[in-house]
Amino acid sequence: MFVRGLNDCDEFIAGDQSILREILHPDKADLAIRYSLAHAKVPAGRATTPHRLRTAEVYYILDGHGRMHIDAEVAEVAAGSTVYIPPRAIQCIENAGPGDLAFLCIVDPAWTAADEEIPSSP
Repeated sequence: MFVRGLNDCDEFIAGDQSILREILHPDKADLAIRYSLAHAKVPAGRATTPHRLRTAEVYYILDGHGRMHIDAEVAEVAAGSTVYIPPRAIQCIENAGPGDLAFLCIVDPAWTAADEEIPSSP
């Protein structure tokens, strides 16, 4: 059995400037999975840096509300929203609320730094 608490995961600033805790990753634990799972936060009044992944990603919003940008589309998101982000789409999420915007990120196949790009202009 593998159980990991969120507070057992180191917090760091991701390339997109979100506050991230990597919960599950097949390269970091002996798990028969191909995806990675992370918890992300964006503080009030902030947004992630526009970026793209070579892989598909899903956000599940846990707390707060904001606006999700994927290529030319923008949608309001709030706790309980699920967002599919296709591979190679330029994405960012902005926090429109008074507290932290918190969400889970599932990347399949698992996230690697080589799969992420921050374009010079979106």
